Amino acid sequence: MALGFLLGVLVLLSVWPRVSCADVLGVAVETECRDRYLLVTTRLIAENEPRFEAVDADGVHAITELYGSECGYMFSILPLHGHAELRASYYSCHTDNQGDEVFVFSFNLIAADETGEEMTYRINETCYLPLPWSPREIRCEENYMEVSVRNDMSCVFSKTEDYWMAAQLTAHRVATPAWQVMFQKEGEQQFSPMSIPEARVLGYVFHLTQGRLVFRSPYRQPHSSLVMVNGTRVEQVHPILFSRQRWVVMMVDLVVACSTNDGVFDGVDLIWETPTLLSSLASGLAGLDSMQVSMGVDGQLLDKATAAGRGYSLEISDDTIRLSIPFNAEGGYRHSFVMNNTYHEVYILHLYFEQLLVDEGGVETRIRFHRPMSTPLLWQDPSVINQTDLAERVFTVYLGNLTDMVNLVAVKLNGHAFTVQEANESNYNITAVHQLNSTLHGYILRVPFEDVIVHKLYSTEGLFLYMLYINFTLAVLPQGEPFYHLTSIVAHFHDVFAPVFSAVCNSRNISFQMDHQPFDYLWEAAIGPYLLTPSLASKRGYVMQNDSNSLTLEVPLFTVGYTYEDIHLEQFSGTFEILSRFSRTLEVARSLSMRCVFQTTELIVCSTKGVMTVVKDVTLVIPEAEPSRTSLANRTCRPQETDDTRVLFNFGLDTCGTRVMVDYPHVAYENEILIEQVSDSEAPVKTSPLVVTVRCVYPLSGLHKLFAYRRFEADSPGVGTMMVTEVPEKSPPTLSLPTTVKPTISATRSLSTSHKRPRRPLFSKIDRYVNNPHTRLTPWRNLPAIQPTAEYVRLFSWQMNNSKEPTTPRL
Repeated sequence: MALGFLLGVLVLLSVWPRVSCADVLGVAVETECRDRYLLVTTRLIAENEPRFEAVDADGVHAITELYGSECGYMFSILPLHGHAELRASYYSCHTDNQGDEVFVFSFNLIAADETGEEMTYRINETCYLPLPWSPREIRCEENYMEVSVRNDMSCVFSKTEDYWMAAQLTAHRVATPAWQVMFQKEGEQQFSPMSIPEARVLGYVFHLTQGRLVFRSPYRQPHSSLVMVNGTRVEQVHPILFSRQRWVVMMVDLVVACSTNDGVFDGVDLIWETPTLLSSLASGLAGLDSMQVSMGVDGQLLDKATAAGRGYSLEISDDTIRLSIPFNAEGGYRHSFVMNNTYHEVYILHLYFEQLLVDEGGVETRIRFHRPMSTPLLWQDPSVINQTDLAERVFTVYLGNLTDMVNLVAVKLNGHAFTVQEANESNYNITAVHQLNSTLHGYILRVPFEDVIVHKLYSTEGLFLYMLYINFTLAVLPQGEPFYHLTSIVAHFHDVFAPVFSAVCNSRNISFQMDHQPFDYLWEAAIGPYLLTPSLASKRGYVMQNDSNSLTLEVPLFTVGYTYEDIHLEQFSGTFEILSRFSRTLEVARSLSMRCVFQTTELIVCSTKGVMTVVKDVTLVIPEAEPSRTSLANRTCRPQETDDTRVLFNFGLDTCGTRVMVDYPHVAYENEILIEQVSDSEAPVKTSPLVVTVRCVYPLSGLHKLFAYRRFEADSPGVGTMMVTEVPEKSPPTLSLPTTVKPTISATRSLSTSHKRPRRPLFSKIDRYVNNPHTRLTPWRNLPAIQPTAEYVRLFSWQMNNSKEPTTPRL
């Protein structure tokens, strides 16, 4: 019912009250008298292990491992505490026992001094019995079992067991005046008597004091038995002493039993169990009347309140007594160290347990035992959790599963070393956190993506990586022994961060806006195939503003890049598209095509499908004009829509009398809106009709299938113009090109209806107009205007020319 013998050196935690201290020639020694033994501790110096010798009148006796288990000495080296300890039983072999009340000890301590030289020191101590002896006491030490009984106890009942009857027969047959002993083993009825000296040679010690009989045995002796009691392993030794005194044979039945259960660690508690009542001990009881149990540590019992405050628990059932001590509870010792760059720890506790049994006759049996308990060697790897949120653009790394014996002292980020303090003073942040419902703790490391130490990599598959290699330096307390934990964190970004534009429709323009993002340098904005730059915006008439926060682009109506649909007199749709593309491959990642509805005034649209759409306010030419009476050159082509002042014509470039003229590198399509003048007088007045000449000009290089298949198809819209002229009475209108149109922006012209000028052939002069920049201002510019301005739309075609925007014909 006690603790078994452990081979090897056990590391134990001992706490003792200071009773007697001495500094013997520089070697610290402390002694304390406990209830049933003397405790001697001495400080360890360097790696030298001290030794003890027992001294009595017969001489000096070295206390070795074997001799100590036979004679009642338990010696332990406790390197973690820096000391060694000796527990000497009051009934040890070389103790001067004075009436079972006073015990005088004398030892030699052989230890190294501060210089490393081995010296011998004498230790003398006298202990006075602090607690009266019980009639029977059993002491289960780590390396031996000891039982003592009062020698004046009388028999209170007769034994009827089979083994006892066989023992009586053997004793009567071989008994002599000298004391002998025979051992009864479990399940055996044969006995081999031997003398006390013979038993001593086998390691057994019998000692008769003034008032008690003492028996001591090491564990695992030839005559011991290992039995299972209620699922717990128990070792017992059962000697029977006998002697013939005249005509009477005296017999003493001694038995000692100790639980040898090693205990277990369930991950939370150290657990040790022992049978509630050992059957071998119960045979000596005249019926069990009561039982008390107490627990403690380091050879000292604790009261119930103190034990409960430390988290100790003691459960008693009919079969088993169960003791539980939480991991790292007070009274134990926790040791941490590093082995193979891995954190290890062990929790050690020296359990002390007492069981007091009282039989029906009032006779006490006190059982005390020392039980060193330890968790297995526990190793604990730090855990790393990547808590990075890509939207925050900050590496967030959690380092956890650390015990309170481990601290983070430094970190190396992509080869750059920082202490925790240096990291917090830099652009990084390290915060200590505690895990919920746990004694463990951890740290959170935060490093911005854009920090200079972060590695950045872009792959051709459009994957962008931020990489952070981390080497955590951890230290074990209190010795500060370091170990390291390495990890790497990679943040993956696909093309999700290409610039994103938003757009708003205004009355005469579309406004685009893009908020800058960290990945902007990987992408570029484009209009069609052309890179959006301040130069392009200025050339085309866009209003562009770019600062550190955002890019805004205001695109006026009728500038280059628009497409028009659903044109009616009331309104029409204009669409403008802006692209986000990867700057290395020019691959388009995002596009925003914004369609807005605008109010219609006057316009001309030359589509890529060979359709000309014209909206004209004819009252600006002739105030009294009737829009419904207008027509194109082919008078059967009437307006598609009219209102009080305006007309809408929509016709193919090969219909309604449209004329086509080709002169490299351009082709022009021209038609006329005929507006009849109506006289208010009763007599008819012959007047010449006014003509609004409408024209679309395309570059020949942008046309396809025009000649081979007689089908119009252009790369881009053409350039449209409108001009008011008076039709001569005998001459049909001829084609001319106004030179006031600017090639990159919308323009308006004031045209006079009171001046007549001869027509000039279109293509006889077209090359001169295109190639001579001085033709941008013509004599028409100086003619007085007698009618309101006519608006028109210029939609341009461009060609690639060394990644620059192509030039358009100057007309």
